[in-house]
Amino acid sequence: MEAKKSLKAAAACVLSVAMLFAGAACGTSDGSDDAASSNSGSKSNELTGYDVSSVQKDDDIAKLLPDYVTKDGKLTIGMDTSYAPAEFLAEDGKTPVGFDVDIAKALAQVFGLEADPETANFDSIIPSVGSKYDIGISSFTVTKERLDAVDFVSHFDAGSAWAVKKGNPNKIDTSDLCGKKVAVQTATMQETEANKMAKQCEADGKDKLEVISSKLQTDVTTNVVTGKADVFYADSPVAGYAIAQTDGQLETLGKVEGVAPEGIVIKKGDSQMDEAVQKAVQKLIDDGTYLKILKYWGVEDGAIKTPEINTPGAE
Repeated sequence: MEAKKSLKAAAACVLSVAMLFAGAACGTSDGSDDAASSNSGSKSNELTGYDVSSVQKDDDIAKLLPDYVTKDGKLTIGMDTSYAPAEFLAEDGKTPVGFDVDIAKALAQVFGLEADPETANFDSIIPSVGSKYDIGISSFTVTKERLDAVDFVSHFDAGSAWAVKKGNPNKIDTSDLCGKKVAVQTATMQETEANKMAKQCEADGKDKLEVISSKLQTDVTTNVVTGKADVFYADSPVAGYAIAQTDGQLETLGKVEGVAPEGIVIKKGDSQMDEAVQKAVQKLIDDGTYLKILKYWGVEDGAIKTPEINTPGAE
């Protein structure tokens, strides 16, 4: 996917989510969205996500699941619910919502299981898949480093975006961030990239680039708003949403970079689960559920046509 398409996705996300939250605040619903007005899903005044209850169990796919997944009748999913609009908490402060959440629920329907999304710190999810969690879905970019620890099934394409205070008062130039403070979420690809930049600044004898890493994306955003950091770096849909929620205090800087696949995390070497998830995602793509979910959240430009097992998307 071209970077300009991802930028369009981020912009669509801003508009879509802003309208959704406006509806929640006013106690009204927006009936203009095609997906929302269909028989398969609806927006409510409490942002509950896209309704996937009509998705039917596929017995052939369900038979592929390992016993450790099916024994309790639940599909337990680890996710960091601070990364809107992919996965975050609804107004009640405890219910996970977002496009990754809806995809997880749809997968559970295909498997004939009850979806059990559980909130976790981002950096704790991968080590816990296969034990505490059946799968992990939390905007994980598929990288070679992560593939050393787990398997992946790709399910979305996203890039990375920078955000600064409105008007860029500190004159941030992403081609030279030496001497600046960069906010990122812990254990993300963006944190890895920022640390590489920091080492390069040191190697070149330039001013120190300080990487401010936070467990929660909300804290990452706040660091820039309050001036603790000069700029933040995040997935493009996440950056678009975060900017929308600051009521004009932040803006994107430059174009979306490095579009790469994000994936569903599976226990390393579990070929049964790999195949089950890959086939389930493909089924949701083929029957239209997948695209309807993405359209509901305004991120359809990140859609893929074919989910793949263990394909690295970025260094």
